[in-house]
Amino acid sequence: MSDIVVAKRYAKALFEAAKEQNTVAQVETELTEIVQTIQDHAELRSVLDHPNIDVPAKRQLLSNIFADRISPLVMNTIKLLIDRRRQSLLPIVLSDFVQISNESLGQADATIHTALPLSEVQVKEIADNFSRITGKQIRVQTVVDPSLLGGITVRIGDRLYDGSLAGKLERLDKSLKQAQAM
Repeated sequence: MSDIVVAKRYAKALFEAAKEQNTVAQVETELTEIVQTIQDHAELRSVLDHPNIDVPAKRQLLSNIFADRISPLVMNTIKLLIDRRRQSLLPIVLSDFVQISNESLGQADATIHTALPLSEVQVKEIADNFSRITGKQIRVQTVVDPSLLGGITVRIGDRLYDGSLAGKLERLDKSLKQAQAM
C-alpha cells in the first residue's frame, strides 16, 4: 500500500515539473519508452533489481542507454528512484502520471475493440461521440479482436461501453429470462 502512495507522489511531482516546463506529453512518451524497454529486456530488469549491484552502476547503465533520448527531468526522476531503491515503482509512476495528466488536461484514454480494423474517419467519429459523453478529449487506441462477432467495445478508465453483438445478445438473453421469471 505504501508503494502505491509513494509512486503517486513521484508521479505528481514529475507532472508538476513537466507542466511548468510545458513538456507533459514529452515526459509521458519518455516514461513509456523507459518502462517498455525495462519490461522488454529481462537482463536489464534483473540488473536494476539486483541488490548487490551498486546504485552508481545502475545510474550509469541507464544514463548510457537513455542519455540522448530522454530529458534531464525524466533522467533525474529515474536516478532518484534508483537512489532510493524504488526503481520497481516505475510502471506505477507511469500509470499514475498518465492518470494525473489526463485529469488535469481534461483527457481520457479509450481502448476500442473491434472485429475488423477501423478507418481513421470511424476512429475520429467514435472519439468525438465519446468526447461528448465524457466531456473530455479522448485519446484512442484500437485493438482488432476477431473474437468479437461484430460491433465494438470501448473502455475508458474503469468504464466499459459494450456495443458488441455478443454483448447485445447477452443483454437480450437476460431480459428474456427476467420476463419469463415474472
